[in-house]
Amino acid sequence: MTQSHTNARRLKRAHAMLNGPVTGTLAKLAAPNVIGMLATVLVSVAEGTWAALLGVEALATVALVFPFVMLTQTLAGGAFGGSTSAAVARALGAGDETRAGRIAFHALMIAVMAGAVLAVVFLSFGAGIFTALGGRGDILDHALAWGAVFFPGAVLVWLSQISASVMRGTGNMLLPSLSLVAMSVISATCSGAFALGWGPLPALGVPGLALGFLTGHGVVTILILLYFAAGGLGFPVFADLRPARALFGAILRVAMVAALSPVQTILTTLVVTGFVARFGAEALAGYGLGARLEFLMIPITFGFGTAATAMVGTNIGAGNVPRARTVAWTAAGMAAALVAGIGFAVAIMPDLWLGLFLEDPAGPVHASAEGYLRIVTPFYGFLAIGLALYFASQGAGRVFWPVMAASARLAVVVAGGVVVIGAGGTLGALYAVIAVAMVGYGLLTALAVLKGDWRPDLPAARPAAR
Repeated sequence: MTQSHTNARRLKRAHAMLNGPVTGTLAKLAAPNVIGMLATVLVSVAEGTWAALLGVEALATVALVFPFVMLTQTLAGGAFGGSTSAAVARALGAGDETRAGRIAFHALMIAVMAGAVLAVVFLSFGAGIFTALGGRGDILDHALAWGAVFFPGAVLVWLSQISASVMRGTGNMLLPSLSLVAMSVISATCSGAFALGWGPLPALGVPGLALGFLTGHGVVTILILLYFAAGGLGFPVFADLRPARALFGAILRVAMVAALSPVQTILTTLVVTGFVARFGAEALAGYGLGARLEFLMIPITFGFGTAATAMVGTNIGAGNVPRARTVAWTAAGMAAALVAGIGFAVAIMPDLWLGLFLEDPAGPVHASAEGYLRIVTPFYGFLAIGLALYFASQGAGRVFWPVMAASARLAVVVAGGVVVIGAGGTLGALYAVIAVAMVGYGLLTALAVLKGDWRPDLPAARPAAR
């Protein structure tokens, strides 16, 4: 495809985001994202299946380390990726292609630095963190072995997520989604091969799950960067390699605040993980299977949220605040409808999910997981509302109060969990606390967006060429 055709397609997407029917345009942008994100379910299901074949200790280990996988993905694809997508979209909405390309390059530099920081943190504090979360004996040893593979290679996750976010900022949702599908297939296959030792490969156990996961992200990263270098975005990314403080700031000003939300989401899960660990390894393994479904609602909502980020950012860049707000509420409604439907279905029939991993419906692992699914999943719609509006707020560059809503959720979980454990309460009571906190998160985020000021910082935004 020639450069002129690439530019024409990008300008057509920008015109639709600025002028097309909100629901139809949002659905068209979100559909590839949702399909791509659903492909990530394959990775989660596959890893859970491979871990189950390795035994209860491996399942408990995966429950212990899985929040760190999600933290990496939500920081890279959600907080920093969403801020990158929004910054690119605002630049294109204002008609500044040169700035959009330079923002993309600075985002890639941030990805490399963030991956390095994550590796250093684990190498310094990994043992203490896993121990504090309840890791003991063989489970702790497995977790440390997993981390020794995952964290040094986490830069590949950062690069693949940030690169995909750059494309989403241009309104191109199809290629990022195809890259997710490819990553999911490669990761799921390689995780099983490395962990279980298929064919001539040695059985690496739990660390093999991390190696397979990183392999998928590495392949996708290489392909996307080659696409950028070939001019696939319609504007150059590597033409000017000089670092500029203002361009780092265009991303980090929003991303550093936005990052608190996924951090707090993961902290919420880690706190609950610590509480559940007091009930034993079987309870922890069961909670891990239940919480894995909750985490899968994040990428599904991400499909709508990232479409909203691009549309909101483009309209904010062009100075059309009322349309940007309409986009945000529409995305939240669409995400909530889908996620709530999944939640109610699994609450009524838990084995729709648990049957993928467990064969014994009378075992303690199944009982722990079923308790979570019946109590918490009916309220998944509120989680979707909060997350979708958080992503839309990134497009507007206004994330402080949505982040504070995530802080309130964490506070409720911590306080409620302490009360339940201190009073000798049941696992079901702890799950009820999670549900209450989820409802509060959705309602507070909606209030933050309803009352928030989304007027653009720049006084004179210039709409993109038609």
